[in-house]
Formats: sequence, structure tokens, C-alpha cells
Amino acid sequence: MKKLVLLLLLISSSVFSQNANDAKALLSEVSQKVKSYDNIAIDFKYALNNSAENIQQETRGDVTMLGEKYKLNILGITRIFDGKTLYTISPEDEEVTISSENAQGEGSITPSKMLSFYEDGFSYKMDIIQNVKGRKIQYVKLIPIDSNSEIKFILLGIDVQTKHIYNLIETGKNTTSTTLTVNSFKTNEPISKTLFTFDKSKYSDYYINNLD
Repeated sequence: MKKLVLLLLLISSSVFSQNANDAKALLSEVSQKVKSYDNIAIDFKYALNNSAENIQQETRGDVTMLGEKYKLNILGITRIFDGKTLYTISPEDEEVTISSENAQGEGSITPSKMLSFYEDGFSYKMDIIQNVKGRKIQYVKLIPIDSNSEIKFILLGIDVQTKHIYNLIETGKNTTSTTLTVNSFKTNEPISKTLFTFDKSKYSDYYINNLD
């Protein structure tokens, strides 16, 4: 009986190890694919759900990324990061907030990290496979190594054929879940040299809030 239990434990451990290795290999393929592009432009849907507070929100946005630089449009706000400085432009408030990206906190998933955040700080394993409009989506479950993290787990949906991220589902310990779904994923597009440059002259009537 003891030998049978030991055998079952060894088989279970082997399967779990293989599962983790498969997940790591898939994530590595995704990372290599992302890093092979000169630039990436994504149109996405962002949904937030908090059942405890009965809150449901949904919005769309778009982001263009070139290395660490990015320009993000969401909820009527534009965020431009030129590699050193982050400019948050709010037309509704007629305000521009200027800061270093570090001011957002090390734990935040910024657009420039959105496609590679999983490389550090998580353990992972294969999860379910879904067929989405003819696309085979393999989910990888990521669990924060830091037990104090506010994130319970993340499900990262990956298109098996293209090795592009299809969606990201984050579940918090406070029952809040957020889902980011990629509607379009374009690469190596011709982009303006000034796309990631903040032109102060365009916002002469705005209040400039410099946090640094």
C-alpha cells in the first residue's frame, strides 16, 4: 500500500512538473514573439467586475508600444511615456500630470510591461483550452509568488497558432476581476517619430501638475 501511495505521489509530481514546464515553454514562445516586433499596436476591451459591490464597468482603449515607450488612450485620458517621463493628459480636467513611470508603483502592470509582466514573480501551470471563433486559446494560470499580493491569480489566454496574447483575466483577493481582451493586434506599423513626444505648446491652457 505504501509503495502504491509513493508511486501515485511520484506520478502526480511528474505530471505537475511537466505541466509547469509546458506552461513555461509556451510563455517563452510568446515572449520571444513579442520581442521580435519593432512596434505593436493593440485595440482592446477592458472590463471590471466586482460582485460584492455590484460594480460592472466596460470600456475600450488602444495602445501603441515601441520598446519601453507607449501611447495609451482609455477612458478619455491619454498617457504618453517617452522612455523617461510619463505624461497623463486629461481633456475633461484640462490638466497634464507629469511624472516618472516609477511613481505608479513597482507592482503596476504598465502598457510596456503588459506583454511580458509574467516573466517574473509568478508560478504557472497550464489551464483550460477554449475555442473562440475558430481560434484555439490555451490558458496559463499564473499565481503570484508573493503571498501578500492583492492578486489571487491571473489567467493568460494565448492563441496557440499565432502565440499572441488573446486576453488576460485577473482575479483579486477582494473578489474583483478585470479582463483585458485584445480586439486587434498589429505589428511593425509605420508610426510617426513624434508619437511618443509630448508637445507642451498644444496644452498652453491646461494646468501642468509636475509630480517630480
